[in-house]
Amino acid sequence: MNSHENLVPAEGYRHVKMHPEARVALNATVIGDVELARDATVLPEAAIRADYGERIVIGEGSDVQEGCSLHVDAGFPLTVGRNVIIGHNATVHGCTVEDGVLIGMGAIVMNGAHVGKEALIGAGALVPEGREVPPRAVMVGVPAKQIRTLTDEEVAQNAADAALYVEIGKQMERDGIAAAGANMPRNIPAIGIE
Repeated sequence: MNSHENLVPAEGYRHVKMHPEARVALNATVIGDVELARDATVLPEAAIRADYGERIVIGEGSDVQEGCSLHVDAGFPLTVGRNVIIGHNATVHGCTVEDGVLIGMGAIVMNGAHVGKEALIGAGALVPEGREVPPRAVMVGVPAKQIRTLTDEEVAQNAADAALYVEIGKQMERDGIAAAGANMPRNIPAIGIE
């Protein structure tokens, strides 16, 4: 696989749309009707698959960490807002994640869930199908339950962490382990970057 074969269209779907300043690790996979906004970062071994009739949008400054799985089902698109951190090995499926959310390592967010602005989904938590998570809620457990509300200081720290991951993505590009949309070759039809 050459360094840019990790961005592929799914049969019958739109191609991956990548902002010139979005970055994808060379060993991550992005398939189908996916849009990556400015400064979105996809880290190694993440898989983002919009190959089942719905779209995935990753907002500006958001980070999808190592080993994450993002997917959709018919009737359940996936929208990730701005400055969201999706922690290592999390699964986010056919839901809405508003701005400033932190999804902890190994957490699962199911179809139809709606995670409110600046909420925190704890490591290993399961947000069931259709669950409404209030803004700034701290959700833990299986199934996830709210245990408290984030403080202003914690929200500010999560925003700072999201900004740090933008810088990590830029460093990965400089180190040759990620590529930005502006540097993806446009002459390889299989990639399908618009």
